[in-house]
Amino acid sequence: MLLAGAYSLVTENIKTMGALALTDLVKKINAGEVTMISVNGDELTVSLKNGENLLTKKETESSLTQTLANYGVSKDALADVVIEVQNPSGLLFWVSAILPFLLPFILIGIFFWLAARQVQRANVQAFTFGQSRARVIQPDSKKEKITFKEVAGAKEAKEELQEIVEFLRNPKKFADIGARIPKGVLLMGAPGTGKTLLARAVAGEAGVPFFHMSGSEFVEMFVGVGASRVRDLFKMAKRAAPAIMFIDEIDAVGRHRGAGLGGGHDEREQTLNQILVEMDGFEPHESVIVMAATNRPDVLDPALLRPGRFDRRVVLDLPDLADRESILKIHATKKPLDKGVNLRTVAERTPGFSGADLANLMNEAAILAARQNRRALSQLDLTSSIEKVLLGPERKSHILSVAEKKISAYHEAGHALVAAILPDADPVHKISIVSRGRAAGYTLKLPSEDRHLYSRKNFLDELASALGGYASEKLVFGELTTGSSDDIKKATAIARNLVTRYGMSDKVGPITLGDQDELVFLGKDIGVEKNYSDATAELVDSEVTNIMRNAFKRAQGVLKKYRKVLDSLAHKLIKDETIEREEFESILSSFGLVQSLGTPVVSKA
Repeated sequence: MLLAGAYSLVTENIKTMGALALTDLVKKINAGEVTMISVNGDELTVSLKNGENLLTKKETESSLTQTLANYGVSKDALADVVIEVQNPSGLLFWVSAILPFLLPFILIGIFFWLAARQVQRANVQAFTFGQSRARVIQPDSKKEKITFKEVAGAKEAKEELQEIVEFLRNPKKFADIGARIPKGVLLMGAPGTGKTLLARAVAGEAGVPFFHMSGSEFVEMFVGVGASRVRDLFKMAKRAAPAIMFIDEIDAVGRHRGAGLGGGHDEREQTLNQILVEMDGFEPHESVIVMAATNRPDVLDPALLRPGRFDRRVVLDLPDLADRESILKIHATKKPLDKGVNLRTVAERTPGFSGADLANLMNEAAILAARQNRRALSQLDLTSSIEKVLLGPERKSHILSVAEKKISAYHEAGHALVAAILPDADPVHKISIVSRGRAAGYTLKLPSEDRHLYSRKNFLDELASALGGYASEKLVFGELTTGSSDDIKKATAIARNLVTRYGMSDKVGPITLGDQDELVFLGKDIGVEKNYSDATAELVDSEVTNIMRNAFKRAQGVLKKYRKVLDSLAHKLIKDETIEREEFESILSSFGLVQSLGTPVVSKA
């Protein structure tokens, strides 16, 4: 259609050029109106002095001059006319002759070639369905290469993995002494502790290719695809040896087998079986290390963890104070900071934060500074981001009524005062009745140092502090609200764990009650087995109730004794909505009290 339209357009343009008879041409030449005649075969293009172009034809078997002489043209007039002879090329002649017939066949051929290419691509996709889709990071990639310098903290984990780096760099050193490097390294730790980052750092330090694939990418709806992808992944790694294979979230395919769900042709089990077989086939000289990461090592199949497979296990804990400061410095390298910013203070206020949490904290601080059109991050941006990460953004549209504001102020003041008085409770850093996330108000309590062990006294003081808001509402208003529901829920869980898990009940004794193993396939608590009698269950309920009642009595006793302090804190909250740690301790000191920091309160009165 396009060719036909182009042809008709060309022919139309040619036809618009006026035609001229030979006799009229002779008359115009004799009259001196013709400036040039262009000869192209038998066709003549006549250019007149007025700029008009006309077409005519000469006699076929005679030349132009002979034709014009036969029609009586004047020689003198013809001498003033420029005659241009154009010789058509042979290529143009053959193209003009053959192309109209050949072009349709060319177009049909192109159409069939495109159709065949689409079919071939579909066939290739069908045949590559079982191939690995691993992402590969080459050692010479400057953008994606990571080393141990870019991973803060995790000193013990890095020392453990340094052996893997040395083996990949110089395997002969280990082979000469008869040492066999572990075939598999399992990275275990809480979410966000940097397992994937550390695995990439090992590959970057060793300067070897890094094959990265998630455990869920093996499993498809078609049986056998996962096992095929496992085989292909191991083949790729062997061809690129020395190399590191990294399977993220391996618990997606590495859970306990034989759960009785999914049948004998369960795709997940077949994938796991293929991983086990491939790891057994590894030889020390292949220089391929399989690394995997999970935050649920308890659900992994025992066959994965036996020697010869994932026999090296590296645990990544949450970072301590020094590690948190180092992580914050790494994430602050590309962010401009004010001169007064102290990252040590931020690290002290973020116990329990993982590396991912700290990265999110720095990002939120940068967003907050950019939103306020500032070019540098301030200390206030960082402290505000801590609360945003912990509790969520401020809900400025959630305005409390006068009565609700008063209840919320006494509730939070009750939490803070009980925590400040009891010796083993965590110190208070901030009190606020500004809504954040799902909380109408909050009391920010942080330990003075990183803890790994918790005593019974600490738990009991924290329970009393958790019920401080409940006790304050009952003491001041003689009425209870739903604001204490979350506090009671968390406190009850702690009290039950004291009895059933930690052995901190004198009546029940040092025993664990209830099977804590989870159902393998679903990973939920519906598989918990009751392994104690009804009489023991009744005793447990009685002990939990006693612990909760004693915590409430302690909180109520503190609030009654220091009622004036409670009123002062509540009134300050109603007025300013927020009390920082320095101001809180100033209010306490005005009544002769000092906030407890793990030691009993000293009263000056």
